[in-house]
Amino acid sequence: MEYYKLVAVTGLPGLYELVSSKKDGAIVRSLQDKTTKFASTRIHQFSHLESIEIYTTGENVNLVEVFQAMEKGTAALPDAKDDKAVKAYFQEVFPVMDFDRVYNSDMKKIVKWFDILKKNEVELKLSEAEPEASAEDIAAAEQMAAEALKGEAVADEAGDEEAPKAAPKKPARPAGGAAAKKKATEEGADGEAPKAAPKKAAAKKKAPAKKKAEE
Repeated sequence: MEYYKLVAVTGLPGLYELVSSKKDGAIVRSLQDKTTKFASTRIHQFSHLESIEIYTTGENVNLVEVFQAMEKGTAALPDAKDDKAVKAYFQEVFPVMDFDRVYNSDMKKIVKWFDILKKNEVELKLSEAEPEASAEDIAAAEQMAAEALKGEAVADEAGDEEAPKAAPKKPARPAGGAAAKKKATEEGADGEAPKAAPKKAAAKKKAPAKKKAEE
């Protein structure tokens, strides 16, 4: 059982393992009797042990640090019902605790939770955080992004240059001019459209023949 999966549920005694989350609550398993139940968010609130902090005379510390100090300490766990014994216990194993702001009820709860954790052999450590990216990794990522943007810019420019290439094809249509007729005659073997060009040339040659007949 892993520490980061453990939660305290308001209205329910002890500690629970978070089995699964739902929109309206969660499925939890008791560390004491191993029973599984659904806890509704309408009735209960959930607190991950990893997110709980304790007041000290300096900076706040995570609850796991208190558990670790209790684990290393040689003093026996006190009776959770004895306020004086509980306070004296923490004064010995975790003297930096701010006893003016940490209530006796909270200290009793910590004692009970620690006992439950030890009986279930839970390793008292926080889940490992993902390593932060180094300056070199960030620089490499920025360079890759810059190269990707540059590649997109080059592609856009290439697209702009290639587009006008289609323009010269328009004069190839037979528009009736001498240059168009000449080009149509040369390309006649490849397509059907230019076949009309030779017929017009033949008609022009017959016209002088008719003039001679009349003379």
